[in-house]
Amino acid sequence: MALNEQHRKKFISGMNRRVAELRVQTETSLDFALETMFQERVDSYLRVEQGLLEIDRMLGLVEGEIEEICELSAAQRLESRLEFIEDRFDEFDSEIRQRPRRRRRKINLFNFFKAASGGAGMGGEPTAAKGEIVSSTQAFEVLGVEFGSALPAVTRAFRERAKKLHPDIRQGDRTSEPELRRIIEAYQYLKTEYYNGPQADSFNPPF
Repeated sequence: MALNEQHRKKFISGMNRRVAELRVQTETSLDFALETMFQERVDSYLRVEQGLLEIDRMLGLVEGEIEEICELSAAQRLESRLEFIEDRFDEFDSEIRQRPRRRRRKINLFNFFKAASGGAGMGGEPTAAKGEIVSSTQAFEVLGVEFGSALPAVTRAFRERAKKLHPDIRQGDRTSEPELRRIIEAYQYLKTEYYNGPQADSFNPPF
């Protein structure tokens, strides 16, 4: 049975809205996983990240078919696919946000290397190192992205570099810790000072 034009437009609008909302939720959950899982459970983080990236890929496939839908049966099949993707997202999101904590207090990514402010390093040795990032220009440069890039692009660049430098991924090799500490500091600096600082009001991200 063919969809009449009114129902077709309503279907397209509703599906596009659901896809857009799920994309935002997926990116938010990926950021939350990066903040809460990466430093303590890197294997779980990598699995969750892969799952969420696959969800984003599947959303792209669904999005590419929405405008072509003309038949009721095709609309029902496509909506069922989207519902499956939404269910998969709920599974990952539940794991990310409801995972039992193994530590007495939650630590965020910025505190992963507390040594940067004079605490103990990952190996337990005290250090007097202080923060090295003092400007947004420097932070963008450290992360290897163009100045003024949108936060999602900065986050992607950080994730890619952090995964390559994490000791767990490098079979316990800690020689990359200084560089990892530096990109963590740069990422946190941009999140707190650039995107959420006073200049954020006038910032227009280049999407």
